[in-house]
Amino acid sequence: MLDLDALDFAKGGGLVTVVTQDADTGAVLMVAHADREALEHTLATGELHYHSRTRGLWHKGATSGNVQQVVVLLPDCDGDAVLARVRSPGPACHTGSRSCFGAPALAADALGTLDATITARASDAPPASAEEKSSYTRRLLADRNLRLKKIGEESAELVTACADGDRVRAIDESADVVYHALVALHAVGGTLDDVRAALAARVGVRRR
Repeated sequence: MLDLDALDFAKGGGLVTVVTQDADTGAVLMVAHADREALEHTLATGELHYHSRTRGLWHKGATSGNVQQVVVLLPDCDGDAVLARVRSPGPACHTGSRSCFGAPALAADALGTLDATITARASDAPPASAEEKSSYTRRLLADRNLRLKKIGEESAELVTACADGDRVRAIDESADVVYHALVALHAVGGTLDDVRAALAARVGVRRR
């Protein structure tokens, strides 16, 4: 739990900077400020509260429904800023964007971008004729044997690259394995968020 007594509110005139980050993707959603009252409400409710210079105590998402559920609050080394890792169902920015820093901030999450692209390809209409080619991703999604074969092939190439000690090739083959695994996961109704949740549940769990 965040120790409010350890924060340096005086340095910021009664405020600390809050950097809000998506707990699953790592994307920075917004930057705002909070006073002690706002952080007390945050700790009490589990939903992020800020201090607005115009509206005072500000419960983020209270009107829109896009509340920010707190996963963890981490003070910086000087105690004058807090990293808030959150989960939120909608945009953080008043413009309607997921991030106040726009698409480039979200694009920093390369796996998330890849996952979104696969989702988009899955919803593409099939080719209108035999002459019109589908995207490679859509072909994989439509052909179970092809996608499973490609996972096997790419995995074998990764094993070979690692056995050879070829770092560059191993990186490329790892990227291929991840891509094909994500396509196969989508084909059975899974998403990258499901994988993230599974990994998060394993943190701190000793495995044999």
